[in-house]
Amino acid sequence: MRLFASSFLAAALMSSGALAQAVPAPETAGPKAEAPDNPARSSLEDLFDRLGKATDETEAQGIARLIERRWGRSGSDTADLLMSRATEAMHRKDYPLAVELLDRVLVLQPGWAEAWYRRANVFYMLDDPVSAIADIREAVHLEPRHFGAWTGLGHILMSSDDKTRALEAYRRALTIYPQLSTVQDLVKRLAPEVDGLDL
Repeated sequence: MRLFASSFLAAALMSSGALAQAVPAPETAGPKAEAPDNPARSSLEDLFDRLGKATDETEAQGIARLIERRWGRSGSDTADLLMSRATEAMHRKDYPLAVELLDRVLVLQPGWAEAWYRRANVFYMLDDPVSAIADIREAVHLEPRHFGAWTGLGHILMSSDDKTRALEAYRRALTIYPQLSTVQDLVKRLAPEVDGLDL
């Protein structure tokens, strides 16, 4: 099932014991790149606050798109151009070229969470879940609120039939983006099976 890949493509057009340990809990990781008084950071903080408080799906989608646009800019024209070319390569299903371009992006901008997330998507399309998990780990280490990365982790875990950890990843995504309806549906389906039914 390629739900993870589909989630990436939609976003691009407008995230065993080893798996459990691969991604740090959001409480222990934090964004590193910008100081709290940075105006761009403050604005991003405001967007996340609004996303958490959005009362309907349409409002939340608009806010999420604004966040994704922020994530999609590295601050380097060269890295942004390479990212654009990597996205085009993905659309053409030229995944090896996409990986090569994203490798170059990450040499230039190793602190860019979105680049790690995008490369995780490409690795998943190449049937390399181990590399995808490793890149998701970097993405959420740099940006613990990356709801796409948490959702992507859930999809990877689901594809390996690790429903308990998949449910945990989906729930983490919902703590950040509560109106994410596709993930709400997955949690509703998984929760009775994983948590058991209350009698």
